[in-house]
Amino acid sequence: MRAILALAAIVCGLGAMSGPAIAGRPVTLKADTANTDGTVTLGDLFNAAGPAASVPLATRTGPSVVLNAAQVQSAAQRAGLDWANAEGLKLIVVHEGPSASPAASAGALPSRGNVDVLTYTRSLASGEIVQPSDLVWGKAAAGPADAPSDAEAVIGQAARRALRAGAPVSAHDVGAAMVIKAGETITVTYDADGVSLSLQGRAMASGGVGDTINVQNTASKRTVQALVSGPGQAVVGPAADQMKVSRAARFATR
Repeated sequence: MRAILALAAIVCGLGAMSGPAIAGRPVTLKADTANTDGTVTLGDLFNAAGPAASVPLATRTGPSVVLNAAQVQSAAQRAGLDWANAEGLKLIVVHEGPSASPAASAGALPSRGNVDVLTYTRSLASGEIVQPSDLVWGKAAAGPADAPSDAEAVIGQAARRALRAGAPVSAHDVGAAMVIKAGETITVTYDADGVSLSLQGRAMASGGVGDTINVQNTASKRTVQALVSGPGQAVVGPAADQMKVSRAARFATR
């Protein structure tokens, strides 16, 4: 019985000794996770990282990179750091440049802790349509000034330029998909009070749904303004007015 108690005491003593030995340095996530040279390190993410600050985590090849918070936490533990992740973050967005730089901070919201931001899950080519699977919500110290608060504001829109995976979403990244090309022959319709008319015209400019473009009547050569309603289709009259009202109401609620 004495031998068993002695063994238990030894085991408990070893456990008490091992606790402090494996405990890591407590660290907190920086309010602004920025990187300047493209190699993201623990020092870019955490305050008071000490000797572990130079440990590399990822390579940033664009304006920003999105890191998995759980993987960052594991990497920190291996380097002797203890990040509790009390905020329950799933993603960490690391952007280019120090927060003190005017160029880096221009167009960004003031940092007041981590905020929800939309980011791209993959790179998109210019003109490509944004799909629901192309967006994911993450946490960042700040977001673009024109960051959309609703993914629906971006889904179905076309990329105005090449967009890189992991970059935070800005409203100016996207626009209406071009469903009519300049020079294309389209159908313009007018519907009101039971009267329905249509004509064939040549689009004088490219446009997306909701855009107003000039259309030249192929018969009379007169030019009218019409609202693009779909591929090869445009409307005038009450239908166009209703589309404008609906579009304005939709954006007002975002």
